[in-house]
Amino acid sequence: MKSPEINSKVGVSLLGVALLLSLAGCEESARRPVQVRPPENPLSIQQAIGPLPADPRRARVVPLGLQPPNGVETLIKRVEAVFRSGEQNYKAGHLGKARRDFDQAVDWLLSSGLDLQADPRLEQLYDHIVDTVHGYEMTAFREGDGFSEQKAEPAPIDEIAEMNVPPPDKLDPRLGERAAQELADVAHDLPVTVNDYVLSYLNFFQTPRGRAIVEHGLRRSGRYRDMIARVLREEGMPQDLIYLAQAESAFQPMALSRAGARGIWQFMAYRGREYGLQRSWWVDERQDPEKATRAAARHLRDLYQIFGDWYLAMAAYNSGPANVAHAIERTGYADFWELYKRNALPRETKNYVPIILALMLMSKDANRYGLQAEPEPPVRSDAVRPGHPIDLRLVAETIDVELDTLRTLNPQLLHMVSPADPEFELRLPEGSAERFNSEIAAIPPEKWVSWRRHRVEEGETLSAIANRYRVTASAIADANGLDGRTPVKVGDKLIIPAAARPQPTMGKLVRYRVHRGDTLDSVAEQFDVSVGELKRWNGLRSNRVGRGTSLRVYPGGRTPPNDRKSRSKEVGTEKAPAGRGATVETAATRAAENGGVVHRVKQGETLWSIALAYRTTVEALRGANRFLFSRPLQPGDLLMIRPPH
Repeated sequence: MKSPEINSKVGVSLLGVALLLSLAGCEESARRPVQVRPPENPLSIQQAIGPLPADPRRARVVPLGLQPPNGVETLIKRVEAVFRSGEQNYKAGHLGKARRDFDQAVDWLLSSGLDLQADPRLEQLYDHIVDTVHGYEMTAFREGDGFSEQKAEPAPIDEIAEMNVPPPDKLDPRLGERAAQELADVAHDLPVTVNDYVLSYLNFFQTPRGRAIVEHGLRRSGRYRDMIARVLREEGMPQDLIYLAQAESAFQPMALSRAGARGIWQFMAYRGREYGLQRSWWVDERQDPEKATRAAARHLRDLYQIFGDWYLAMAAYNSGPANVAHAIERTGYADFWELYKRNALPRETKNYVPIILALMLMSKDANRYGLQAEPEPPVRSDAVRPGHPIDLRLVAETIDVELDTLRTLNPQLLHMVSPADPEFELRLPEGSAERFNSEIAAIPPEKWVSWRRHRVEEGETLSAIANRYRVTASAIADANGLDGRTPVKVGDKLIIPAAARPQPTMGKLVRYRVHRGDTLDSVAEQFDVSVGELKRWNGLRSNRVGRGTSLRVYPGGRTPPNDRKSRSKEVGTEKAPAGRGATVETAATRAAENGGVVHRVKQGETLWSIALAYRTTVEALRGANRFLFSRPLQPGDLLMIRPPH
């Protein structure tokens, strides 16, 4: 059955749109309209569109307002052209050429002298390129770097939105009767319209492929349903919004869309930042189920306050509020189904709301539709605050759990190491926090990234264990208070100290280009220098630094020498970063002796990309830099690059 048409024709001015939206309410089909907790400072549509740029996940944005000046147009065309070239090279397998094209696109934007944040098109283009390239890198580099990011899973919404659903005249008439009966029997706290568009997806979800998608989401929902229900309740939001997460990700924290949206709520990076979801080398909080749920609830509340209608809010969640506002302004209709019929929204956004409504109908009354899906048990865990970076392998060995269990409990961790953040909460299996705190005390915190634990198995000797971890038997004996002569016992848990290795800093000049989100504090921390030194080296009078600025940095806090000759005389031992030893052999000396060079690792680089740039192999890099066997590559690391033989 079709929904009744709502005559909401209005003028096309933004003022008219804003007035209409302030009066718009829920559909008459809602059985129990939800009362949403109003924000402390209600937003007007003009105010809201400013800080909420259109989302490029699935639709090309048509921004409101005047066209940009010709200079900006020219820059955008150049950047888009070289970026398209990079995508073509990537798909053709020419990864080196692709990397150069992508770097060129970003460099042109950052070196243009324009304020990217002041122009929505430039800001959106920059974010889209960075997010897309990041996704490509994670795919291409995953096999080359054993410590790369966790493996992502395809986002179900990408597949569902592309499915061909049957036209209305091919629908089973019994579907409408079944849905109508459900509306009479089952309570919903979102408005539910059942029309031909919804029935088309309801019909698709009855097919073997569609049914598998629904049942997979229902099984996965058991892990997070209780948590999501609690957060939505705390934020004063409808409980049925959980079906957005089911459609977007099937409750998979590692879900990654083709456009770079991540997590069970599929946030793009910039939208996540607006709602407090941090992203760094260590973590991506879009993949933190609870933090992302709270961010999604607040984002949806803001969208509802803008548009006054849940279907329009859902559409805006999919393609961005500016797209929906522009469609309303262009057509004069503030009704989702009118915008649908008039093709005023992108195709995938049009289908987004019917998909969610169909999923909601089936999931809330699974027996009626013959679904077979036993929900998985809820995720239960203990939280500890290590206060220092710690290798998940060491954690797993300390409390005797599978590494995959820890990675499942901590999907926000991009690598197998927790961040150097005293507030970071590491999730452990329920009931294991006390044991962890007790046993980890035997290892100094500064060794948590490099040291390991090993449970002795039948037939193992101290020498064999030492060979396995590339350390000496005496080092293991010393760390565990053994005399070195008494055989180790089966079941003993040994502390395995890291092999001695140089971890140098380098006092030579490094040029660092300031990226979005950088501050002098964050740059200083990255290179182990002080803010005062950064200001002195770059003639800065304040702590403000603009994106795209090229900074002179002397890593390790060394005062820059007056000339190259004096700089070469200073190569010897240098101050090491905190936690890496007091003095170390300089990497520059070792590289020079072997005819090689030194490379400082930049944010986002992997062993695979560095090996590609220097025409060497990952194995060769590991062989020349032994510390890579026991901990991940980190920004600021110095790698000795040996010449190819």
